Amino acid sequence: MNLPNTEIILQILLSVGLIVIVAKYFGILARKIGIPEVAGMIVAGLLLRFIPWFHNYGGTDSNVIYNEANQFISYMSEIGVILIMFSAGLSTNLKSLIESGIKSTIIAAFGVITPLIMGTIMAMCFFGFTGFGTIEFFKSVFIGTILTATSVSITVAVLKEFGKIKTDVGQTIISSAIIDDVFGIIVLTIVLGVSSGNGGYFSIILKTVLFFVCALVVGFIIYKLFKWYDKRHPRSHRIPIYALGVALIFAYCAEKFFGIADITGAYIAGIVLCNLHDASYMESKIDINSYMFFSPVFFAGIGLKTDLSGMNMDLLWFAIAFVIIGCVSKIIGCGGISKCLGYNWRESYQIGLGMMVRGEVALIVATKGLSCGLIDSQYFTAVILLIIVSSMLVPILLKRAFIPKSEHNSEEKSIQSSEQTSKQKSE
Repeated sequence: MNLPNTEIILQILLSVGLIVIVAKYFGILARKIGIPEVAGMIVAGLLLRFIPWFHNYGGTDSNVIYNEANQFISYMSEIGVILIMFSAGLSTNLKSLIESGIKSTIIAAFGVITPLIMGTIMAMCFFGFTGFGTIEFFKSVFIGTILTATSVSITVAVLKEFGKIKTDVGQTIISSAIIDDVFGIIVLTIVLGVSSGNGGYFSIILKTVLFFVCALVVGFIIYKLFKWYDKRHPRSHRIPIYALGVALIFAYCAEKFFGIADITGAYIAGIVLCNLHDASYMESKIDINSYMFFSPVFFAGIGLKTDLSGMNMDLLWFAIAFVIIGCVSKIIGCGGISKCLGYNWRESYQIGLGMMVRGEVALIVATKGLSCGLIDSQYFTAVILLIIVSSMLVPILLKRAFIPKSEHNSEEKSIQSSEQTSKQKSE
């Protein structure tokens, strides 16, 4: 092994070691002060940017060793989100998911339409109200398209942390986010096709339908094979290994052959296996790797990608409006229609919050727009800021939204009783 490769490996070991330690420490610290762990891990990523070889994470550095190490971390971050989504699929209540299918589809539709309209109008206020077909019009529409994306990975982590992932609201959020992802890809394809004048956006609809048909057929075969194997080798260490392999292949095929996000493929793989007798056993084994290594790298990676050095006043006002519209539009769209579908106000608010997070999907959409010339690189910071704000805000708000009123009342009673006790002692 030559010297450069040795130096790259050493840099990777040091970088990953620092990320894991700092991210887990800030995650534990966040939990102690009443904030979910994922928010602390994102803050850890922001702080790690002050270390020299992390400052240009995701960019191009003159130091080849630093670039190679950061690229490896980026790969690990991608695997981390795939594991999170696969674990979410394994813990899915399939019966509840099917029952909420129609509702989730409607919620997802409004979760795409509302941000698209509100985001487009907001962008027009900055770019100008021009006629249909102009580049400014398509730039404004693309800003709205970015806001349609929903990243369920952080919400899943929060729901798992609070033990709410198997509830009706939890399953509705997850299934709505998955359908939202499909709708978002369709909208993205249509916008890119119309703006370029190439059309061809019906092919993405066909690919999406084919993906779910193939997933249904292949998934049924895989389920039968795993069920046969599970009966003969219950709680075997090989079952989680085979399951992980299936999840990675599903993620690859979804992205490579159908243009569907890889995290959707991983989630579908989890759903395929969620009804197995050893599904909880597989989930526990997958969570060990995710909890110890991949999740800290993924959540810290969100903070590492944030570079606010190019911000000026115009971009600042745009970013503020972008973040506000991005957060409010999901609550209005998803939460509002949830109330119309029979959920109470509290549950509707929870669903709206759960759909508010933006993450890797928004980054993918923004990157495609950047390569097609529909968004300037200077506006990319606003996307990162939305991801950071929503990723940190949602876990905190979700925690408060899921706390029952009885707990609030018990806390108030305990405070009042302690105050009365202290007064009696002083008297």
